[in-house]
Amino acid sequence: MTTAHYLRLIDGMRTKEFPLERVSSGSGISGPGYHTTLLLGEDERSEADEADRLELRARRMAEHDALLALLTLRWGEPQMVSLWSAQERILVGEVIADPWAEPVASCEYLLLWRTGDRWTAVVLYLEDDGPGCELGVLVTVVDPP
Repeated sequence: MTTAHYLRLIDGMRTKEFPLERVSSGSGISGPGYHTTLLLGEDERSEADEADRLELRARRMAEHDALLALLTLRWGEPQMVSLWSAQERILVGEVIADPWAEPVASCEYLLLWRTGDRWTAVVLYLEDDGPGCELGVLVTVVDPP
């Protein structure tokens, strides 16, 4: 996919109605008040050697940066939201609502824009112990945790 394709996908997510129930939508999940999608994910990672996996991570990081640059041109600087406090709340038993549960469980932070009545977040999922890297987007009317 190209960055232009990612922008069209995000625009579609921002205008599409939210379903009444949680449903799978190919590379993502939609539910009441949200849409999520994985732009670059696990399915694109091969069982290649470490050098190839590091190269793939570098390409994904570059695509992440390019997407952020274009969204920043559109909507201004994003809010960088630390998910640390929400992670701490999970440890004491709090349940984080969708669509925020997965990013909170998997990421240190996300980049977030508020446009109109919707939040748009770009999420970078990095492996703790390896070079794996996934890029996701969520669009929601649900306030961040």
